[in-house]
Amino acid sequence: MIKSELVLKIAEQNPHLYQRDVEKIVNAILDTIADALARGDRVELRGFGAFSVKKRDARTGRNPRTGESVSISEKVVPVFKTGKEMRQRLNAPAPKVLKAAAAQ
Repeated sequence: MIKSELVLKIAEQNPHLYQRDVEKIVNAILDTIADALARGDRVELRGFGAFSVKKRDARTGRNPRTGESVSISEKVVPVFKTGKEMRQRLNAPAPKVLKAAAAQ
């Protein structure tokens, strides 16, 4: 799902809101998360997961084409860890009806 599909889905579920307003809300949420990560803060959405940043130290890499050593500078990367409810939802057992239909 891409951001525009998310906006459409939320707008469909909330017909009292204009699509442009839903888009502003989604952008505000994502911008707030990005700003917090840029400051080095952690963002936790209970039941969904937690966003944080992790520092990767500088290292020496290798160019796969030439085999030449390349210096890679240190960087900060975003990390996402799923929440307990999300993990349970993703790993829920399939209903028995679907299993029986798939076996045929």
